[in-house]
Order: sequence, then C-alpha cells, then structure tokens
Amino acid sequence: MNYIVETLDNLIHQTAFFNLTVGNYVMIVVALVFLYLAIGRGFEPLLLVPIAFGMLLVNIYPDIMAPVGEGGAGGGLLYYFYLLDEWAILPSLIFMGVGAMTDFGPLIANPKSFLLGAAAQFGIFAAYFGAIFLGFNDKAAAAISIIGGADGPTSIFLAGKLGQTTLMGPIAVAAYSYMALVPIIQPPIMKLFTTEKERKIKMGQLRPVSKLEKILFPIVVTVVVALILPTTAPLVGMLMLGNLFRECGVVRQLADTASNALMYIVVIVLGTSVGATTSAEAFLNWDTIKIVILGLIAFAFGTAAGVLFGKLMCVLTKGKVNPLIGSAGVSAVPMAARVSQKVGAEADPTNFLLMHAMGPNVAGVIGTAVAAGTFMAVFGVF
Repeated sequence: MNYIVETLDNLIHQTAFFNLTVGNYVMIVVALVFLYLAIGRGFEPLLLVPIAFGMLLVNIYPDIMAPVGEGGAGGGLLYYFYLLDEWAILPSLIFMGVGAMTDFGPLIANPKSFLLGAAAQFGIFAAYFGAIFLGFNDKAAAAISIIGGADGPTSIFLAGKLGQTTLMGPIAVAAYSYMALVPIIQPPIMKLFTTEKERKIKMGQLRPVSKLEKILFPIVVTVVVALILPTTAPLVGMLMLGNLFRECGVVRQLADTASNALMYIVVIVLGTSVGATTSAEAFLNWDTIKIVILGLIAFAFGTAAGVLFGKLMCVLTKGKVNPLIGSAGVSAVPMAARVSQKVGAEADPTNFLLMHAMGPNVAGVIGTAVAAGTFMAVFGVF
C-alpha cells in the first residue's frame, strides 16, 4: 500500500502544476495571446504560430531547452534547434529562401530605391545609441538595434555572432512581433508624415528588366558587397544565391526547394527554438522591457526616415515619387510593400504602388544585412 501511495505521490508531483511559477503562467498567457494574433487575426502566422508554441512549451516544460550536460548527456529537443540559431545556420538559410521567393526586378528597374532602403536603416542607428543610453554594452546595443530593420533572421544572426545569446530570445521575439504588426504600426506613421495629395501620387510604370540583368544582379551584388564588407557574406551571399536559383532558369528544383520545403522547415525550427528562449526567468525582466521599447522606437524611426526621404525624392523629381514607398525600406518582405500599397489605395483606389514599393523593400533587406556586417566588422567578429 505504501508503494502505491508513494508512486501516486511521485506521479502527482511530476505534473507541471507543482513546478510552474507565476512568471511561467504569465508567459503562457502571452503565448496564447500570440497564438490568437496569428490564428484569429492573421498577423504573420507563419512566424507567430511556431514562436508562440515554443514559448508555450518552454514555460510548461523548461527542460525542453535544457543544455547538454557533462559528457554530452541530456539536452532538450529545442536546445538542439536553438544551437542552429546560435551558429547562424538558420538565419542564413532563411535569407536563401527569401532570395528564392523574391523578384528583384523592381529594384533593378529603379536603382534609386537603394536610397530609400538605406534611409530606412536610420532606425537601427537610433536604437543603437538609445540602447547605449539605457545602459547596454556596445555589442548588446548593436544586436538590439537591428530590430529597427524589422528583420528577425538578421537580429538572430547578429546576436549570435556578437555573443549576446542571453538577449537573443527577447531580441528575436521583438523583431518578429514587429514584423507581424507592420500593418498596424506603419500606417499611422505614414499618414502622419504625408499629405493626402502626396498619398495620391501615381508613379509611372517600371521599365522591363531583362533576364540577363536579373542573372547578373545577384552575382554583381555579392562580389561588390562581399569585397567591401566580407562579414556580410553569410547573409547577402545566401540571399543572392537564392535569387540566382530563381532567375537563372536552370536549377528550378533548387529554387522550388529553397522557396518552399526548405524555407518552411527552417521557419518551423527557427520559430519554435526562438519561442523556447522566452522562459519566464529569461524574459520577465527590465532588460526585456527595454528591448521591446527600443525595438518599437527603432521601427518607428526607420519607417519615418524612409517616408521623409521619400518626400525629399518627391520634391526632387517634381512629384514623380510617392513618399509612401519609403516606408517599405524596412526589411519585412513583402508585408511592408503591401502596406505601402494599402495606404496608397485608401487615398486613391486606382493607385498601384506595390511593385514600386518592392524596390525599397528588397533594398532594405540588403541594407539591414550590410548594417549587421558593419557592426561585426567594427567589433572584429567574423
């Protein structure tokens, strides 16, 4: 009888109810809110569903992220997934998938879009100095600042390279959350800095881009950028390799794999492992709150800078550039470009800005990767 009682007692105390803290319950509620936003509201579900579920798992069963013990023993399932983030493997593969999915034609047809993409990176440097002011060290500030580019993979990549693994969870969750909330955060900023007349500006049709141009573009960009800033090679190189798969026309199977099966596998592994870094102990602290606030400020600054530079281009071209496309200079591809289209269509339903906005959007991806590579070069990290 004692054996039965003892066995039942052990089983009862093995349940999560006896091991969870108040913080764990708070994070479980946060995970459920994220799941609602993803499933009920459709906010970037491909990202938020795995992130939220990883958050749910780690706060119910923390050992799922337990590191490897002595002699290689132990190690939770999601810890092994997380190592792929830490080693910068998954962010680089994400970039290859993005390259395979994205048409760089609008950027090639309108090279001035590079300027809009560069202007939107202002949020990164604003966040960097803001993080320094709030007491973060220089490497932590650099890792946090990339949130301003609304680029989750680059945020994870740089945090890992700079050794800021303790901040990787909050940084990644903030970056992906703001990517998902682009349709909510950007429109008020875009409308604040533009007039209705500016939002109604119709842009001329982009010139046709030849197949040769599309093939040469990823090769030339890789050579030029990697020669000037070799630390960008893992991200820019993978982005351009994926795009070369798409455009060269002789490796259709590789293009399909990179943009579909491989991309979605990586998103699942990366999303759940990122979510699993948000245990109550790691996430519920003042540093996390600072990171979330800095990320929002950086994203807002980046959006505003892109729109303001778009206004400048509008003036210089005598009204030929709609300033709204400048907001797409953040790296959330293609959602930021869709938001530019949506806000423009609200002012004039016949206005079609999507392809024009894709130029700055793609330039923003490259610009964020270059910013990350610049920080790595400054800190001597390769």
